[in-house]
Amino acid sequence: MSDCLSTPITQGPLASTQAMFAVLQQRASAAGLNLRPPPPLPTTCCGRGCNGCVWEGFYVAAEYWRQEAELRLSA
Repeated sequence: MSDCLSTPITQGPLASTQAMFAVLQQRASAAGLNLRPPPPLPTTCCGRGCNGCVWEGFYVAAEYWRQEAELRLSA
């Protein structure tokens, strides 16, 4: 397994997060599993770098999704 998949996603570039979603969805498909959809992208960011930005919530949700996907794939 790639290091990028085992590293928690607490912040980071969107492209890496979307690639992680794709890799885990492909692995699940190959194993005959259905994963719930990954979290949707935020649409309400104002771009001012607010404390508690919607992007922070997205990356927390993405990490939770990754952990759940890894658990399902390891079972």
